[in-house]
Amino acid sequence: MAFRKIINDPVYGFITIDDPLIYKIISHPYYQRLRRIHQMALAQFVYPGAVHTRFHHSLGAYHLMWNALNELKSKGISISENEEQAAKIAILLHDIGHGPYSHALEHTLIKDTNHEEISLLMMKKMNAGFDGEMQMAIDIFTNNYSKRFLHQLLSGQLDVDRMDYLIRDSFFTGVTEGVIGYDRIIKMLTVHEGELMIEEKGIHSIEKFLVSRRFMYWQVYLHKTVLCAEKMLVKIIERAREVNALSLSHVLNIFLNNDYDVKRMEEHLDDFCSLDDYDVLFSIKTWMRHPDKILSLLCKRLINRYLLKVVYSAHPIAEKLLQEKTKETMDHYHINKEQARYLVFTGESEIKTYNNKTEHIHILFKNGSVRDISEVDNPLINQSLFATVKKFYICFDNTQITV
Repeated sequence: MAFRKIINDPVYGFITIDDPLIYKIISHPYYQRLRRIHQMALAQFVYPGAVHTRFHHSLGAYHLMWNALNELKSKGISISENEEQAAKIAILLHDIGHGPYSHALEHTLIKDTNHEEISLLMMKKMNAGFDGEMQMAIDIFTNNYSKRFLHQLLSGQLDVDRMDYLIRDSFFTGVTEGVIGYDRIIKMLTVHEGELMIEEKGIHSIEKFLVSRRFMYWQVYLHKTVLCAEKMLVKIIERAREVNALSLSHVLNIFLNNDYDVKRMEEHLDDFCSLDDYDVLFSIKTWMRHPDKILSLLCKRLINRYLLKVVYSAHPIAEKLLQEKTKETMDHYHINKEQARYLVFTGESEIKTYNNKTEHIHILFKNGSVRDISEVDNPLINQSLFATVKKFYICFDNTQITV
């Protein structure tokens, strides 16, 4: 009897696992850890339904990869069984290197290291345990495989990773502006001269995809309250390091007390893979009673959602305003300027919906010509969509509470 497992997904319905190796990978402790990593960090502070995990997302991306590969094969694109398996494994593990609270703490717990680098380390270690059966998946993940379109399906301007997180995040937040016609986009996929492209009939679906992505970033991912909560989370970790606060989580202490980068991560990979959102959350609850006034205050505020006030601006924050808010906070809490910087701080957020200089969405026309989506004559696609949008912000204390 052929191997077959099904998983009931709230977005797509049933997802089928019909490969024993893929099922072993899903069952691996490294992968199961993704159940304990929130996909959208602290977006639940604004959108209560946004409590889905990296486990959900990676399975969804796997499902879309399955559909995309089937569509390409139906159009005569040569994809072997081994290549199909490898592409599915690569997308399944593309986010396995995320740490607690996903992007919110990505460069805080481990300095100058992104999750893709850790994902690769984990894939290599898993590959050794699976006797090299994952090597082609690693080659596709690192863009070292001959068929470049397989890498583009998992990492590019129009990959199944982006498709799933827009669909899934829209579903769980209830923000309908993020809804995209993923099924039509997949139906319009093709390969021309080894490159992943979209058939001419899919232009409007791509326009909707780009516009939806812009809406989701400003309305959800960079929502000012979400941003403030996640910056407070970063400040908590930074303050815990500064005052040498100990966590009851052994693995969190390892990364709090040492500056690891990707070069040193290999020897601590198992420790990292024991670390998840719950280690951080439990530590924050414990630090609510820490003798350090700043750490305990930040932890109390985050746990009880007494967030700092955040104000966005189209221009850099005036130094006078920063000094004014800093002075108010120092006076209220009887703290010095160094301590006040954890409660009053500035920064900037920026997005570029479509980078038409380094990456491309190519449209294949019926006459065989190829054009970038930015070159298509259509009123929805214009230079404003390609420009980088930057906003400046200040976070400060305006709901002062008793420490």
